[in-house]
Amino acid sequence: MSSSFLRNAIVLGLLSAVGPFAIDMYLPALPTIAGDLHASTGATQMTLMAFFVAFGVCQIAYGPASDMIGRKPPLYFGLAVFLLGSIGCALAPSIGWLIAFRFLQGVGGSAVMVIPRAIIRDLHTGVDATRLMSLVMLVFSVSPILAPLAGSALIVPFGWRAVFVAVIVVAALALVLIATLLPETRPPEERVKISVGALLDGFGRLLRHGRFLGLTFIGGLGMSSFFAFLAGSSFIYIDHFGLTPTQYSLAFSVNAIGFIGASQFAATLGGRFGMARVVTSAVCVYTFFALILLAFTLAGFDSLPLLITLLFLTFSGLGLVIPSTMVLALEEHGPIAGMASALGGALQMLAAGIVIIIVSFIFDGTALPMVATIAVCSILALALTLVTLGRQEFAPQAAE
Repeated sequence: MSSSFLRNAIVLGLLSAVGPFAIDMYLPALPTIAGDLHASTGATQMTLMAFFVAFGVCQIAYGPASDMIGRKPPLYFGLAVFLLGSIGCALAPSIGWLIAFRFLQGVGGSAVMVIPRAIIRDLHTGVDATRLMSLVMLVFSVSPILAPLAGSALIVPFGWRAVFVAVIVVAALALVLIATLLPETRPPEERVKISVGALLDGFGRLLRHGRFLGLTFIGGLGMSSFFAFLAGSSFIYIDHFGLTPTQYSLAFSVNAIGFIGASQFAATLGGRFGMARVVTSAVCVYTFFALILLAFTLAGFDSLPLLITLLFLTFSGLGLVIPSTMVLALEEHGPIAGMASALGGALQMLAAGIVIIIVSFIFDGTALPMVATIAVCSILALALTLVTLGRQEFAPQAAE
């Protein structure tokens, strides 16, 4: 493995972690925010939904922009907007203002989610792309593993606003990384002509491409499962099971470790068995454990160790699904990788936003609404996998 390959993995992973860091570090604070701002659980969960909707929709703008003017300028702009939103969140006087500034955070943060995926496609395809994506996700794992712990460590002595001060520091560091270590992977001669026609043509081709849409929503339903967990877990673990914010952060990290650990096998298994077969098998594993968890919950089992264990196994299956579907969805769309990454990311995040709204409305203080939502997402993902990948295998890539 070359030093540049490893450097790119570290830089792209840290950039990709900026947006999720603003989510994961913030999760232990949700019950505290609800009390401090005199807001309902549903209103507090809307701060997550606002972030996700902006995070998803605005990828539509950043992806094509990066195809047209290069990868780095939109990254600078997005992080500047993200910084403004973070400052507003730290100073928000009410839940309404917090929701508004979380939306602004999402507008900026979407740049550092969509563009690193396009950069990976600029550099590699096939198994090499999956290997780089898996390494990026390994670096990215600092967010779900360490961010909740850092958040709880700040919340106890300094209050929830300190979380957003930390996010401001992280965003500033990301700007330094882009300026000093990230190469421009979209040279002028490879940029797409700036026109409405080019945009409509690119998005039109993608929306007519059944395999692209199928793979996007397989990954999107998997991500929606995880976001259902994000929306409900802090209230379930802290309010229902009585954990402290620090204990919740540790429990949350267990699921992240399962997801990230499994993702490191994606390239190896894809090279040996084919990426499509890996995705199909992993979705089956994910669905199996999600349904087992639902069965236990419906039977009246209200055990935190059981919940953590089965969520760990469920999300371990997702660790193989999400990086593999990302690579396969972009595989045939190199010239418009930014548009493809943007549209795929936008569709996935909008699906996740809808799931958060559903969980917020049906949340009753127990684990059942969250668990049922995860199970429904897994069944839909399995059905879509069988339709998209069941009839034919993807042609082997040159790297394989």
